[in-house]
Amino acid sequence: MLQIDEVARLAEALAGVRRTTADGLAQWRYHGRLVARQLDDTQVVIRADFDYRDSLLRQFPGTFSVPARYLKHMMVVADLAQGNAGAIEDALESLKSSPQLVRVAGWRGGWRGRRGCRCASRPR
Repeated sequence: MLQIDEVARLAEALAGVRRTTADGLAQWRYHGRLVARQLDDTQVVIRADFDYRDSLLRQFPGTFSVPARYLKHMMVVADLAQGNAGAIEDALESLKSSPQLVRVAGWRGGWRGRRGCRCASRPR
């Protein structure tokens, strides 16, 4: 069983990640972008690109889930009480090399579209 204090220690050990609080629940952000958020005492949502999220769901179905509200987002919910602590730690540590966070650091103004305009998200 992983405690929220351990999640905080792992998230805050990542360079550039800052802890904030909203409604009494912890949030960890990198340059303003949410990387992890406490949902309650036993669940935390972690940023994970879609491929990595699918891999986590296949390998650890009892640890990770994706509720309907997160289907379109690069987020996965980790069960701290019943889940595999090592898998949750790995998911948090994978944020170090997350391409989404590298983009945030390098492209704070957004992506440039074909016509040179600034876009809120990457063109598909």
